[in-house]
Amino acid sequence: MALEGVLLGMGNPLLDISAVVDEDFLKKFDIQLNNAILAEDKHKSMYDEMAAKYNVEYIAGGATQNSIRVAQWMLQVPGATSYIGCIGKDKFGEEMTKNSKQAGVNVHYYEDENTPTGTCAVCVVGGERSLIANLSAANCYKVDHLKQPENWALVEKAKYFYIAGFFLTVSPESIQLVAEHAAANNKVFMMNLSAPFICEYLQGSTGESSAVYGLCFWK
Repeated sequence: MALEGVLLGMGNPLLDISAVVDEDFLKKFDIQLNNAILAEDKHKSMYDEMAAKYNVEYIAGGATQNSIRVAQWMLQVPGATSYIGCIGKDKFGEEMTKNSKQAGVNVHYYEDENTPTGTCAVCVVGGERSLIANLSAANCYKVDHLKQPENWALVEKAKYFYIAGFFLTVSPESIQLVAEHAAANNKVFMMNLSAPFICEYLQGSTGESSAVYGLCFWK
């Protein structure tokens, strides 16, 4: 089918764990509503407790993966989109894989056996919410995984590539390989700058691949 594998995304996968919680839960883990933070040591047990105590909804998230899932929904062709990133070899990783495949995305995750799957707790109280992200395995992607024949085949098949700037902090080598492939084969390479710190602190990492960007977004 012409659209199979047409769009490939690479990024930092996070399993969103969303639930309506109570005030006691917020106090226990020192969570402020209407806030978005990175998890600290005090939040480590929160994700498992949240999953055990509340009626949670799992969503395969992360900036790039969210965009790929939306694109998949719009295209309405199973397998039109593919996604690469790193998860842990655990129950949350299994949930991520199941959720993504149900959405029709062809996921090729690198599984890190020593690091848990990245998660983002979405705590909802009275219509307000707070986000606590634990990047974990999302930070552990290795370019060697991309070079494996079954994964590089996704690159060769795709005509469009989309990567959030956050992935520059994880595997700039992977971004460079895909960008060079896109330039050499007249394909469209798209990158979202994602956040101000990407521009401020990663100029060295973006310099090489920026020469072959097709489209660059700022949101």
